[in-house]
Amino acid sequence: MHSLGDFVRHSQPSLFWCTRGLPRAGREAIYTVFAFCRHLDTVVRSAATAGEKVEFLNSWREEIDNIYDKKIPATNIGRKIYKNCIRFDLPKAMWLQILDSAFSDAEKPVVAPDSEMFEKYLTGMAVVPMHLALMILTPEHPRANQELAKNLGRAVFTTFILRDIKSDAKRGRIYLPAEILRENHVQIGTPQEILEDKNLIYARAALAETTAGHYKKAERLLGKMNKSATRPLRLIMNIARSLFDEMNTRGWEIISPKPRLGLRRRLSILYKTLFK
Repeated sequence: MHSLGDFVRHSQPSLFWCTRGLPRAGREAIYTVFAFCRHLDTVVRSAATAGEKVEFLNSWREEIDNIYDKKIPATNIGRKIYKNCIRFDLPKAMWLQILDSAFSDAEKPVVAPDSEMFEKYLTGMAVVPMHLALMILTPEHPRANQELAKNLGRAVFTTFILRDIKSDAKRGRIYLPAEILRENHVQIGTPQEILEDKNLIYARAALAETTAGHYKKAERLLGKMNKSATRPLRLIMNIARSLFDEMNTRGWEIISPKPRLGLRRRLSILYKTLFK
């Protein structure tokens, strides 16, 4: 990796261009949060054994400890975290929450998690990274940041749970919580059995209803915040919301093909985020 900016530019170009107007320190801090989360996700989704994944994640626990003990970090991302944890006062506990969520999916594939596990996983993988981003972008609004992170993080993450349900099942995972599945009479078995259950449409629709509520709250909260400062998060929301709306329009019984945004649509969303 030549730089985190290069990494973001190649893996998420819309986000890269949407952050160009930020002060350099804030821009690099956002890149650090994104790269850390993407890095852990790549590890969890890799073909490595569970033991190898856990060993790798344990090395990251040591790296986080070193960073906050003011020892020399061993990795490029670690060095960026070190710089930004000092510059923006980012708490160690939040990085560890992200790491804990990765552990929960690395040790054993997540299949229909109970409410407690789903909440822990969603918080670490979605809400905490969003909160870190807001601490960097709008540190003057701590209360609003917490509420926005909760709603926007949940909305975006559950959108991708709904979108990726078939590909996740092929990887041996189903992220829909057991409570929603049972309430909608889906028999909890293997990921493939859950995927083929005729009542899955109702479970997906139930999660979608909750997701729509989170989008509504997130839009209201973002509308009260500085447009320039929160532009990267508005981009993330606009992209995810476009995917969500497409799935909602075509119906929750359809799981394949996954909705995708073509280049023209992505450019349209980027233009809207930057200039409207």
